[in-house]
Amino acid sequence: MNMSVLTLQEYEFEKQFNENEAIQWMQENWKKSFLFSALYAAFIFGGRHLMNKRAKFELRKPLVLWSLTLAVFSIFGALRTGAYMVYILMTKGLKQSVCDQSFYNGPVSKFWAYAFVLSKAPELGDTIFIILRKQKLIFLHWYHHITVLLYSWYSYKDMIAGGGWFMTMNYGVHAVMYSYYALRAAGFRVSRKFAMFITLSQITQMLMGCVINYLVFYWMQQDQCHSHFQNIFWSSLMYLSYLVLFCHFFFEDYIGKMKKTMKAE
Repeated sequence: MNMSVLTLQEYEFEKQFNENEAIQWMQENWKKSFLFSALYAAFIFGGRHLMNKRAKFELRKPLVLWSLTLAVFSIFGALRTGAYMVYILMTKGLKQSVCDQSFYNGPVSKFWAYAFVLSKAPELGDTIFIILRKQKLIFLHWYHHITVLLYSWYSYKDMIAGGGWFMTMNYGVHAVMYSYYALRAAGFRVSRKFAMFITLSQITQMLMGCVINYLVFYWMQQDQCHSHFQNIFWSSLMYLSYLVLFCHFFFEDYIGKMKKTMKAE
């Protein structure tokens, strides 16, 4: 790690964070993500079955608090990891921003990298609200939650190249998305165009994920990027599936409905 990055301003809690303990814990416990995913899937099917015969719960205030908490967390995460990534891009260039492992153990970003992967477990709680409020649960929602949890825990333990880009993009999109959810839950009328913008941002994120995977693979051949074929394979498959699913969702939920509205008029 180039020590010049220490010119970035660190908060005390970021400075005190022990990334070696975090990485060691993840190396020993990452497979627990499969247990969390199995419990999550069981809750989905069991919860939907139980709610079939029950009236829906309102849960508006808890949902506002939940979404607002994740929005604030994501905003701070996006600002801190974004500042680090911009610094690396400006001082070291694109290749360093993709291949450098200092995102996992460098100043500022080391805390937020670990916070990111851990947050994928409690984020499963999004689905609890959908089930208890008897809202439509689409495949993309729960598939995305499970695969992000599994992949992020699997990759963090090996400090895989490209992680800085993956995490920073996700923080950024989630900052906007959870802010939107919080506003909607609080009863504010938010333009449908805002929801379209979020989905377009997610599609852009998945395209960028595919590009980063290609760059990691290309530079890995030159021994300049720390990764392995198995990780790149699963990551590419994951990002490509997200790209297809988000594009399908966009055209079905926005373009399709717009056409129906125009015909009705």
